[in-house]
Amino acid sequence: MPFVTVISAAGLTMQFGSQRALDSLDLEVPKGVTGLVGANGAGKTTLMSIALGLRPATSGTITVLGLDPAKDAARLRSVVGYGPERNVLPEDMPASDFVKHLAEVRGMPKSEARGRASDALWLVGLGEERFRALGTMSTGQRQRVKLAQAIAADPSLVLLDEPTDGLDPVQRDEMLALIRQISAEYGIDVLLSSHLLEEVERICDNIVALDAGRLVAQGPLASLVGDTTTITAELVEIVEHPGAVDAVEGRLRAAGLDVRRDLNQLRVTAADQQTSLDAIRDAVAAEQARLRRVVVDRTTLEDLFTEAPA
Repeated sequence: MPFVTVISAAGLTMQFGSQRALDSLDLEVPKGVTGLVGANGAGKTTLMSIALGLRPATSGTITVLGLDPAKDAARLRSVVGYGPERNVLPEDMPASDFVKHLAEVRGMPKSEARGRASDALWLVGLGEERFRALGTMSTGQRQRVKLAQAIAADPSLVLLDEPTDGLDPVQRDEMLALIRQISAEYGIDVLLSSHLLEEVERICDNIVALDAGRLVAQGPLASLVGDTTTITAELVEIVEHPGAVDAVEGRLRAAGLDVRRDLNQLRVTAADQQTSLDAIRDAVAAEQARLRRVVVDRTTLEDLFTEAPA
């Protein structure tokens, strides 16, 4: 039976001495491409290691594809691929042998593993380089090898920890396109860890945002950012029309708009940008207020962190 939610956690906590790496996380990772975002040290790698069964949580529960990583780690790793952040590739081993070996470790028969390793390396753009020793490859090529070994055994889910780390802008674009292709064409669900919010916005369907081990936000990307914009209208108090700023604010609220005020600045969160701009224009004209400037900003993932409570 297919799972709608590929990872589910309740009260998940990880304590390292006096440091709490994960703090009572309740989260759901749905199918598709999910971005696990947060600054370095937010708890992303810790969450992935618990999900893979590499370390037990201090408390709380987690299931991955319906399995308990603490009890079903071997079975889980046969259906989950993993691309680590660190460069842990054996320098002298050819890429094809490395990918083949890990496919066998995940339970693939030897008779299939070599062909599947070759297919995976061709898919990530290393078909011509597949017999090269890993130690002779560039950073970009090594990242592609890590992706190839993660998908070679035909997993249902892939966990990728900072897969664009160390890549230049062109290589980063190519890697992101590959990840999106793997999910769209082969039906592999992906949990992508990154501290680069912009790249996550480009390819992810869903978001799990962590900050210092705590959950900041989760859900579909479209519902967290989508087409929502923030319109800042800066007005000027004028002697001829005292209270005009208050009156404009009142008109906007009466129109059903979400308005936050900071002195003479009115910040309007708008689902329909043009309608909100028209309402601001009409309110300013009706109250004979003076408008200094209007700034329109689209809501981004960065706003989830800046607006989160401390």
